[in-house]
Amino acid sequence: MKEIVEKAPAKINLGLDIRGKREDGYHELEMVMASVDLNDYITVREREDNQITLESSCSKIPLNPKNHAYKAAFYLREAAGLQDRGIHIIIDKRIPRSAGLAGGSSDAAATLRALNQLWDLNYSLDKLAEIGAQVGSDVPYCVHSGCAYVTGRGEEVQPLAPAPKVWVVLIKPPFGLSTTSIFSEVEMEKIRSVDIPALCQAINEGDYKQVVSKLGNSLEDISIARKPMIQKIKNCVAASGADATLMSGSGPTVFGLCSSEKAACRVVNSVKGFCKEVYRVRML
Repeated sequence: MKEIVEKAPAKINLGLDIRGKREDGYHELEMVMASVDLNDYITVREREDNQITLESSCSKIPLNPKNHAYKAAFYLREAAGLQDRGIHIIIDKRIPRSAGLAGGSSDAAATLRALNQLWDLNYSLDKLAEIGAQVGSDVPYCVHSGCAYVTGRGEEVQPLAPAPKVWVVLIKPPFGLSTTSIFSEVEMEKIRSVDIPALCQAINEGDYKQVVSKLGNSLEDISIARKPMIQKIKNCVAASGADATLMSGSGPTVFGLCSSEKAACRVVNSVKGFCKEVYRVRML
């Protein structure tokens, strides 16, 4: 039986700025996202009936219509008029959950790309991203992946030059944070603004020093106020010699950028004593 395997890379936010509240209840965002070499793996396989079923290496994710990969398969099947086609989705989970790394969104995006091949749809990435927007705000970016300027509520994606080829240390604290609850605490007059256009310019010019100086996340103060351990991790990463450190998305994962593998190893050794989930990866 034919099957397709697709990588689902994690993302980090090099920049996240909130421009205001939208009429639809979402926030208007301006972000720079980049993919890193920490991946889930999605396998899709046809079924003989018309059911959508899932299995996963992680016992903590839902294997039902609440799962992002399930939703992606459902919406793509509807768009293609293939309601009679069944599909089995296998999720090999490597990206931490509730971490600000878009694991679930990347799984949905990988499911869309894999089914596009399995069903010979020949949809463009833009078409898949449009369908993915029904699943979640990060899915359109995850369909494209790479380094991108992302606006709206996350559905508008413009590619940038490749991100700096540096080492990234990801540190996931032993707790999760709800994106919805963090955004509910946003007060526009209090949050810090991030100069996203300057960050985009630095990336497009390949100026790593300027990239480091322009990193920022408007949600960081809110998440740190709720979970001070995030700041403790950032302090440790900075003291260990990373070029820069920032929280990704709504948190709680913190990342450090390191221009050498030696520096990345120092950061790993410094933080793994109080955080079990530490990953040394490369920017894609």
